[in-house]
Amino acid sequence: MTRTASATQLEQARAARSSYRAGAVAPTSGVAHGLVQANLIAVPADWAFETLLFAQRNPRSCPVLEVLDAGQVEPRLAPGADIRTDLPAYRVWRDGELVEETADASRAWGEQPDLVAFLIGCSFTFEAGLADAGIPIRHRELGRNVPMYRTDRACEPAGRLHGELVVSMRPIAADRVADAVRISGRYPAVHGAPVHVGDPGALGIADLGAPDFGDASEVREGELPVFWACGVTPQAAIMASRPPFAITHAPGHMLITDVPDAAYAA
Repeated sequence: MTRTASATQLEQARAARSSYRAGAVAPTSGVAHGLVQANLIAVPADWAFETLLFAQRNPRSCPVLEVLDAGQVEPRLAPGADIRTDLPAYRVWRDGELVEETADASRAWGEQPDLVAFLIGCSFTFEAGLADAGIPIRHRELGRNVPMYRTDRACEPAGRLHGELVVSMRPIAADRVADAVRISGRYPAVHGAPVHVGDPGALGIADLGAPDFGDASEVREGELPVFWACGVTPQAAIMASRPPFAITHAPGHMLITDVPDAAYAA
């Protein structure tokens, strides 16, 4: 497996980021096949250590790929990119409340010049492996965002940060669940193997048809709902912990990096 992106992949990644900078808004599942995608959370500098500690204590849901210096907006994972503009959609939070969703976070970013940005691994990365193995990705088939749910599983707190685990769900044919576990398990830096298979009630999820983030999917006959830890977990922590200010990606709308999936294969 190559650990360097091909020229074609780099062209696709840069074209995608350029389109988002120009205002295109769409979920990024399936974009730039074979390249790592990343969640974003940016917090004031005086919350950065607790955010890093929260991620360290909850590595399944918050696997850190990169931490940018305070005020820095060009990630090493995507040289030339600008994390304020090159994701399709952002969320702005004040005191734990969502106050804005926007395609350009530049103005909001300017209000807090000491923001420290964290790029967190995303399960869209291992979807390439699932697709290559012939495992259907239902939300792509339906043209929807992946469904994500808040669970009743508390994360390990860190200082002022606390909250519950968020999971993403993909319906998988029962005879392919073991394959899905094996394939995703090769990528611990992007959530790895599922945290649960089957009964959503075991995670405190009352209704699969009413996700907390993203869009509802379809679990068909012969399929099982399979749940992976999700990089939206830090947003649940923002809602619970109420920092004065934060900027995140909108769920399902990720940073496309220049790094191939293989760079994070175990």
